[in-house]
Amino acid sequence: MADTSHCFYCQEDLGGKRFVRNQGKPVCIRCHTKFCANTCTECHRPIPVESKELSHKGKYWHEECFRCAKCYKPLAKEPFSTKDDRIMCGKCCSREDAPRCNGCYKAILAGTESVEYKGNSWHDECFTCYNCKRPIGSQSFLSKGSDVYCSPCYDKKFAKHCVSCKKLLLKASGKDEFYQPPGPGFGKGVNVVNYEGSSWHEYCFNCKKCSLSLANKSFVTKGRDILCADCGNK
Repeated sequence: MADTSHCFYCQEDLGGKRFVRNQGKPVCIRCHTKFCANTCTECHRPIPVESKELSHKGKYWHEECFRCAKCYKPLAKEPFSTKDDRIMCGKCCSREDAPRCNGCYKAILAGTESVEYKGNSWHDECFTCYNCKRPIGSQSFLSKGSDVYCSPCYDKKFAKHCVSCKKLLLKASGKDEFYQPPGPGFGKGVNVVNYEGSSWHEYCFNCKKCSLSLANKSFVTKGRDILCADCGNK
């Protein structure tokens, strides 16, 4: 672009040279870059007139600097979003807004299978039993404090078992207490005998020597053995 005038800043003769006008005043390319060019928001360097410039909400970027603030994907020809004055691609913006997994602390993206419990969220594969570490999935589970257990592990760890037959005696409720609902193998009206911190099915509470049922009968102890009065006196 030819002109016989001089650069407004350095007074260089612009005859036959390329220049631009800034607010109507002729400016050589060198002075335009130094005094008039917009500053790139990313690299903080001036954007020369010969470079492709991108702008958004009063901010400017070199084309190559207009990238996602998270993954650095070039966004000059891609859709983008803004969050807290940062430019981000749609995928990273979704990650920013997504809830965080209470297990791995990574984002739970929309459409991902997840579990919500007591105000927290997990990826399906991160919601695991505290004891066996296996994903709970669609199984039933119980909690103890802040820990979550699958039902088999909870019963194994917290439920009471009969001292004699070792089978499940009182099923754990998951509420830091125990209860005894009828269930397979228990029958109806199965009573429990408790003695000095140990428990038995009523039908398992028998004399160690003669196997006499001691439910509702007097008994004696020798070491760990429970004996009827007759066997205990022998």
